[in-house]
Amino acid sequence: MLSAALTNGDVWVLVAVGILLVVLTLLALAEMSLSRITKQKAEALLSDGHKRGGLLVKLASDPTRWVNPLLLTVNILQTLQATLTGVVANRVFGAPGVVIGVALNVVVFFVLAEAVPKTYAVLYSVRGATATAPIVSALAGFWPLRLASNLLIRVTNLIVKGKGLEQGPFISETEFLGIVEAAAKDSVIEAEEQELIESVIEFGDTKVREIMKHRQDVVTVEESATVSQALTVAIEHQFSRMPVMRIDDDDIDDVAGTVNTKDLMRLERDGRGSESVRPHMREAHVVPEGKPVAELMREMQRTQNHLTIVADEYGAFSGIVSLEDCLEELVGEIVDEHDDVDARFRTQPGGDVLIEGAVGIEDANERLGIDLSNAEYDTIGGYVFGMIGRVPRIGDGIDADGFRLCVEELDGRRVTVVRFVPRAGRGPAPK
Repeated sequence: MLSAALTNGDVWVLVAVGILLVVLTLLALAEMSLSRITKQKAEALLSDGHKRGGLLVKLASDPTRWVNPLLLTVNILQTLQATLTGVVANRVFGAPGVVIGVALNVVVFFVLAEAVPKTYAVLYSVRGATATAPIVSALAGFWPLRLASNLLIRVTNLIVKGKGLEQGPFISETEFLGIVEAAAKDSVIEAEEQELIESVIEFGDTKVREIMKHRQDVVTVEESATVSQALTVAIEHQFSRMPVMRIDDDDIDDVAGTVNTKDLMRLERDGRGSESVRPHMREAHVVPEGKPVAELMREMQRTQNHLTIVADEYGAFSGIVSLEDCLEELVGEIVDEHDDVDARFRTQPGGDVLIEGAVGIEDANERLGIDLSNAEYDTIGGYVFGMIGRVPRIGDGIDADGFRLCVEELDGRRVTVVRFVPRAGRGPAPK
């Protein structure tokens, strides 16, 4: 029941509230739609002759210039609109009017000034950004508003102290990957560019042990070998560099250095093939298994070293990493004229796939469309060995959801070849 009739003043206040709602609706549309316009997308609109492409490029190039003034304006108008609504409701409805006014304000404001414009902005971000760009540009150019927002940000930095707060807002790795995925869906970037960006992000978390070639698969020469013998091994396996091993009195092998095939070829050409490789070795670059690959790659670039020796926690030789291995972690498999594309995965006539045991679990998952856990094991051979739980025999296997992994070949206790059977069932007969 009304406690008082609306006066002319109340009517004009309600008109002002309506105008404020319209302005807040436009600002909500501007905030959401402009936040979805990247600099690249704005530049693409400009190159296509969009009428406000230049203005969109200016706003997208420096979001901090307009975000804070816009948010401060929204806050001021929301407070003013809520206050005016409460005053009128209190005068017309009495004491209960405050509650009624707040309830109506929340419903009307949420629907008209939040849900509707922001949903439209998600669906039609270019239209929304185009329509509201002049308004936002005017707010960003209004120096008193920009000055006030900057002062308030400085006050915030004084209250909440932390390293780098003055540099502006930050986003998490997950949020950044979400932005990249959205950009790919909107065709702002190509799918290949999305994959490369994701590879760069993952590259920062990758350790040397995840990409190294394990000791058992490394081809080496002993330091007692001649130049001719070492060159024969290098040519046979098509390697440009190899580790040179030292055998001590306790029959424990260790890396004495590395040898470059180009050096061996030059010595052979000069008639020095009978000389020992020992005086022609280069110093080995040794790193621990836990070293980040990104850091290792920078070291290899700085030292111009293309082959690195990897040592385990006890200092023993555990594998090697080449510069090509680091690059492949970024851009994918690099195949040259000497590589056999199907060497690691060999599809059989019946649909089974033979996989080299040294293949990484992530590579196997990607190639075969499966989802094996790499929490405890790095290679597919190590995974099968670990899941069997004892020294495996040829033909042993494990069943998974929709496929089976079987031991195809062994080298001592090491699983060198795994057979992937696409559907669960009997594995290959023991050999």
